[in-house]
Amino acid sequence: MAYSFEQPENFAGALLTPAQMASADALAGNTDALMQAAGRAVARSIMQRCGKVPVLVLAGPGNNGGDGKVAARYLAQEGWPARVRDFREATPEEVERAGLVVDAVFGAGLSRELDARTIALLRVARRIVAVDVPSGLDGGTGQIRGFAPQAEFTVTFVRKKPGHLLFPGRALCGEVLLRDIGMADAIIGQVRPDTWENGPALFRLPQRSAMGHKYSNGDVTILSGTLPGAARLAAMAARRAGAGMVSIAAEDAAPLPEAGIMLRREPLDELLVDTRRKTWVVGPGLGVEAAGRKLARLLAGGGLAIVADADALTACAGVPEKLRGVSVITPHEGEFTRLFGPLGQDKLAAARRAAALTGAVVVLKGPDSVIAAPDGVAAINTNAPAWLATGGTGDVLAGLIAALLARGMAPFAAACAGVWLHGKAASQAGPGMLAEDLPPLLGRLAQG
Repeated sequence: MAYSFEQPENFAGALLTPAQMASADALAGNTDALMQAAGRAVARSIMQRCGKVPVLVLAGPGNNGGDGKVAARYLAQEGWPARVRDFREATPEEVERAGLVVDAVFGAGLSRELDARTIALLRVARRIVAVDVPSGLDGGTGQIRGFAPQAEFTVTFVRKKPGHLLFPGRALCGEVLLRDIGMADAIIGQVRPDTWENGPALFRLPQRSAMGHKYSNGDVTILSGTLPGAARLAAMAARRAGAGMVSIAAEDAAPLPEAGIMLRREPLDELLVDTRRKTWVVGPGLGVEAAGRKLARLLAGGGLAIVADADALTACAGVPEKLRGVSVITPHEGEFTRLFGPLGQDKLAAARRAAALTGAVVVLKGPDSVIAAPDGVAAINTNAPAWLATGGTGDVLAGLIAALLARGMAPFAAACAGVWLHGKAASQAGPGMLAEDLPPLLGRLAQG
């Protein structure tokens, strides 16, 4: 696989699918030693976080159940009242009486829905600590197979799984505690992880040169329609994120940009004569018909970095091939569905298919935004606070990513950085944040 970025040292932040984790286990060998380390990690996590209460371990038939049995033994050695019950023999009454239930029934690789008897057991547990994932949760997709219980916290090993980060799995896992059980990083390299938790390990922000000038820091042009609000938000973000020159191009309106944003009213063909204009944002507030027409014109010229959002995506609904040549697209779920069809049960796979089809990096926005490259590499973002879901924040993100492209970042790195910085700025802004609160914060965060 040709990676879209420089892999983090020691594969930090790599996510392993259940199949990749099984391959890593097979390569590592010494299954008993790994199980002993995993069970000990579960026991220690419980002792560190829970008061001493009667513990019931519900053990399943595979390695997950083995980890639970080892955990029970270590807890008992430390004086905890801990016992193990095969999940096929336990009764709802004894589960309900337990002070704490360790869910070691099924791990992340479960490929079928839970049966009614197992669901009945897990429903009555008052407190649950999950081993690997709550039973019934698909570790590859974060989807629920019929039912999955709410865990107080989840203890997993070696590397997290995508299902720990994708909703609804992320909510059901509670806090995810990643524990080292002695598997070598070289083994992780052999299974070739292609999914990552988004963060600064995946990108390097460009440095400003002491000898630089405004054009060497990149030029961003944002196409605007008669309603310039969205374009202004994108422009504010692009300026704060370090683009040396930012223009709003609006033939049919006279928006009042903030000081420092150039207003250009020339036709698009005239603007394209200026070869310094290498990075464009098309879509926010442009209107569907105009967005489709102008996007096609930008693509016809070739050689441009283009961020397509909003109306540009709607203009290509059902014909995503029209986006070929775009650098980054930033759809929310509704726009994605209009472009590519329903997401289905595997958000990661859907984003990857869309990236392969269009040749663009796809930022599938949401509380668990997925960034997918055409070569199949993907990242899942986890730092977006709930209050980021407000009008105009998508326009800010489009301008931010465009600025990073203009400053020389590759599309996948720029998209990962933009999404992470966007979430970081929103966290700093706090509840009650407005979209226009984000650009000033980006001024500090986005500088290399």
